Amino acid sequence: MNLEYFIAKRISQKGNEVFSGPVIRVSILSISLGLAVMLISIAIVMGFKNTISSKVTGFSSQLKVVPFDNNQSLEEQAITVDSELISKLKASDNIDHLNLTAKKAGVLKTENQIQGVVFKGLGHDYNPVFLQESLIEGYIPDLKEKNDSVLISSYISRKLDLKIGDDLRIWFISGENSNPRGRKFKISGIYETSLDEFDSRYIIGDLRHIQKLNGWNESQIGTIELFCKNPDLIEDTQLELYKAIPYNLQVISIKQEYPQIFNWLDLLDTNVAVVLVLMVLVAGITMVSTLFIIIMERTVMIGTLKSMGTTNMQIRKIFLYKAANIIGKGMLWGNISGLLLYFVQYYFHIIKLSGESYYVNYVPVDLYLSHYIYLNLGTFLISILILIGPSYYITRISPSKALRYE
Repeated sequence: MNLEYFIAKRISQKGNEVFSGPVIRVSILSISLGLAVMLISIAIVMGFKNTISSKVTGFSSQLKVVPFDNNQSLEEQAITVDSELISKLKASDNIDHLNLTAKKAGVLKTENQIQGVVFKGLGHDYNPVFLQESLIEGYIPDLKEKNDSVLISSYISRKLDLKIGDDLRIWFISGENSNPRGRKFKISGIYETSLDEFDSRYIIGDLRHIQKLNGWNESQIGTIELFCKNPDLIEDTQLELYKAIPYNLQVISIKQEYPQIFNWLDLLDTNVAVVLVLMVLVAGITMVSTLFIIIMERTVMIGTLKSMGTTNMQIRKIFLYKAANIIGKGMLWGNISGLLLYFVQYYFHIIKLSGESYYVNYVPVDLYLSHYIYLNLGTFLISILILIGPSYYITRISPSKALRYE
């Protein structure tokens, strides 16, 4: 049996810690709280990043093929879609599916109010999964046949006092024709993404309305939306497709289109890094103090062991084993409390947020197994490494003085 571990286990038994007992309990509490805070911090950041990213990409896709021009308006230039272009886009292994869309700015007018909106037209092969998840009332229009049904956001519904089944008229002005052209639609459903960039202005309907308004034929659209299988390979896929498509087209990523959202998400990583460093430092400083107190309490034992020929390295190992035992107990309770809070929030969403400010109505949490394992291993190893230096204090204890220590 390992002698150092055997002695450390014996001095860790209940009743052997007279003076250091309360201090050890404080250390265990400090480590458990620190680990729980770190677990929840990582889960919240990953939850925010995954939830908001999935909403933005679900509504707008990870990559887009658009005309190569400097047009910054909502009046899109036409892209002629043929089988060759579609084949080039689908040739990439990372492309899951694509949508043919177009958008056009207009003015929604009711009896009492007007509202600037963007009509987003969807093709008949549009993947409705995201819209189905965001739908809070009604149904998604069947786009296989041309129809006048549209989806509006809950924001527009509340602001203009509109409900399912109501008629609404949108006026459009084309760049070449200054005369407004009105189109009458019927509300079939109401969606909510909690993203102000979308909810405050987008109305979703049939692509063929925009094609007719712009004088386009059936093969002309405004944007090709591309959804990727692996989001981590977006930049590589963007470069690959850019080389494959015609010279008059370009591929833009979702981060280029909405940099303000993704820059905010990146800032969350900095906040978590600060929390992790602070929590590890607090736990480390607490453990250093605890180690010194345990050494002082066991000064006589240290002197006895030295007088019997035990080396400083062996004695240091005894106290490091003891410290590892304390850290392990604190991490056990930290994992239990942190995971309990995580699962409660994950399934019941007890902590709410303002959707207008945070893009979600509750605090989202998400935790990967790899992050969980790395956090626990990192916390344990860093805590032990911090204690290696203070453990050298044992080498300064003289056996003759230690045996007279009271």
